[in-house]
Amino acid sequence: MYSKIPPIKIIEGNAEQAVAVSRAIPEFVDPPVLHDYKNRLESADQALVLIALVENEPVGFKVGYTRDNDGSFYSWMGGVLPGFRRIGVAQKLADAMERWATGQGYTKLRMKTRNQHKHMLLFAIRNGFTITGFKPYPNNAESRILLEKVLT
Repeated sequence: MYSKIPPIKIIEGNAEQAVAVSRAIPEFVDPPVLHDYKNRLESADQALVLIALVENEPVGFKVGYTRDNDGSFYSWMGGVLPGFRRIGVAQKLADAMERWATGQGYTKLRMKTRNQHKHMLLFAIRNGFTITGFKPYPNNAESRILLEKVLT
């Protein structure tokens, strides 16, 4: 852990960078591969890949795209390397995506998380998301919680 929080820089990146960071996040079991990212992002009207850098090293990412064509932007994947959590990386990524989506005219952000990712669920709720649905899976830990935030 850092005694002094290092500067965190958020840049627009690419799918390759996001995949590289995602592979080092232990909570992701069998994360999407580059082909999955490209399929989603290239078929969307708009897409955004954000990369968080600390000392020019990628330590987090957030990826979203237009999915529902109803004024919402879908925040699909994101994560922060364990050694860089609790210093504001996830918050800076979330804030950057929200600013970008608002600037592009989107009225809502949508996301979903698995029931087992309690920290992600709490992070979303603290950031103004509300639960809009639940998709049960046979293994309840894998069930999906759907969330939405109205942008102002």
